[in-house]
Amino acid sequence: MMVEKIKHSLRIGHDSINSDIQEHIDACKLDLKRVGVKKIEDKDPLIIQAAKLYVKWHLNFEDEADRYRNAYEMLRNSLAMSGDYNV
Repeated sequence: MMVEKIKHSLRIGHDSINSDIQEHIDACKLDLKRVGVKKIEDKDPLIIQAAKLYVKWHLNFEDEADRYRNAYEMLRNSLAMSGDYNV
């Protein structure tokens, strides 16, 4: 499950913010669709990485929101231009 992978990357062991993380994942998927990514599968490592970066950005993980935003946007834009993800 993507929520568990993201919680692990955030070093969170409790379940109290699962719904918040899921909302961020859903928003990330909508943002990916907005820019033309059509292949969005929960088991795809690049989609998982995009979601991790998106959540870390929005939660200002380790006070590095700008770093995670830039990384997310670069990955998102690369996926949008890739024939493997936009067809």
